[in-house]
Amino acid sequence: MPTIDEPRPDDGGPGRPDDPFEGLVLDEEFVRSATNKEASGRARMLAERWKRNPPPENEPWRPTTEVRSVTKISRARWRRRARRVDRGPGRPHPVRNALLILGVVVAVLAGLAVTGPGGSKAPKSSALPTLGAETAPPSSAPPAVDPDVPTPERPWAGSPAEGWPDGVAGIGGPDSMPATGVFSAKQVAANVDAVRQLLVAGNLDPQVVSGRSAQPVLDLLDERDAADLAKAVAHPTVEDNPTDWLSRFNPAWAVPATDQVKVQGSISFKDDGENGMLVHTDVTYVYALRPGPDAGKTTDSARPASWVQADHSREVTREIVRRSQDFRFYDPKHYKVTPGKPVLSHSSSEFGNNRCEMGSGYLEPEFDFMRATSTGPAPSGPESDPYDRTKPMRTDGECGTVSRT
Repeated sequence: MPTIDEPRPDDGGPGRPDDPFEGLVLDEEFVRSATNKEASGRARMLAERWKRNPPPENEPWRPTTEVRSVTKISRARWRRRARRVDRGPGRPHPVRNALLILGVVVAVLAGLAVTGPGGSKAPKSSALPTLGAETAPPSSAPPAVDPDVPTPERPWAGSPAEGWPDGVAGIGGPDSMPATGVFSAKQVAANVDAVRQLLVAGNLDPQVVSGRSAQPVLDLLDERDAADLAKAVAHPTVEDNPTDWLSRFNPAWAVPATDQVKVQGSISFKDDGENGMLVHTDVTYVYALRPGPDAGKTTDSARPASWVQADHSREVTREIVRRSQDFRFYDPKHYKVTPGKPVLSHSSSEFGNNRCEMGSGYLEPEFDFMRATSTGPAPSGPESDPYDRTKPMRTDGECGTVSRT
C-alpha cells in the first residue's frame, strides 16, 4: 500500500533575501482580483502521491470522490457529481460452494414485467425524434431543446430524454454473442443477460427506486458484493454510499412523478484473459420527480419558508444519472465464485441535479424553490451537459454545474 509523505516546509521562508513575495499585501482587493483557483489540498496530495506511487490495480475499493459542501446556486445551474469505484481484476471471492441460485430467473422476469414497455405513457410535448437503444457509442451531442417547464402531465418537457426509450428498452446490447474466452456462446448470452437484469433491478425497479428495498439487487449480486451493498444500505456514509451501486430516492424528499424512466445506453463485452469475461455498461437514466414532504429540509433546519408559503405539489424536476460499470465473470475452474453472478469491478457515476452533500444513502435532487433560497458558495466544478454521452465521465469528485436538466 503506498504511503503518504507528510508535507514539509521549505528551508527558507518569508523575509529571506530572494523572497519574491516580500512586501506583497494580501488584502481583500488582492483576493477579489485573483483569477486562478488553487487545486484542493486533497487533489494536490493525490496527484503528488500517484506521481511517485501509482495506485495498484488490486487496491481495495474506496470511492475517490471528494465531497464539497455547496448550497447557493442560480436557477440556471445545477449540481453535478462524479464518483468512481475500482476493484482489482484478479480478486477471488471466497464462497463455500459454487452454486447457481435458483429463483433468479423468476426475479429477473418479474423486474422486466414491471419496468418494461407497457406502463403509463406521458404525452410527448415536442417534435424530438424518437430514438432507439444505442447500438454504438454516440458520435454527436444531443440536440438543443426549447426551454420548457416540466409538469406532472409533461414531465419530460424541455428535455432531450423525451425522445429516449422507456426503461429496459433503452439499454442496447451486442449484435452477436459468440463464445468468448472460457465461456460458450450460450454462457456469454446468459452472462450479458445477468448484467442487464442487474441494471434493471438497480436503476428501474420501482421497489428499489422508491427506496423501499435493495433486495432485488442483492439477489443478483455475487456474495461478497451483496454483503458490501447491504452494509452500505444499512449504514450509509459519504465513502460507503449505496447510490454508488443503485438509484434510490427517499419518498420524504422526492417522489417519482411518473412510472417512466427515460434510458439511453448500451452493454458490450470482451475476453478478459485468465480472469474470464468482462461486461462493460454505459447507461444514462433520467428520473422525473416531485418534492416530498421534507424536501429541502436538513438535519438542523425545519422546512424552508418558501416551501411552507407556497404550493409545490405540481413542481417537477429531473435527475440525470449516468453510470459506467464493468462486471467480471470469473472462470469457475480457477476462482471460487457463484457461476452466472456478475462481480462489480469498476463503477463511475455522475449525478446531474443532485445535492453536493452526499452520504444519506439516497439521491437528493434539488427543486426550484430550494435553489431560490439556498445560501453559500457557488459550485466549484466546470459546467457540462448531463445528456451528452459523447464525453468521458469525470472522476475528480468536483461538484460542478450542468447546463440543463
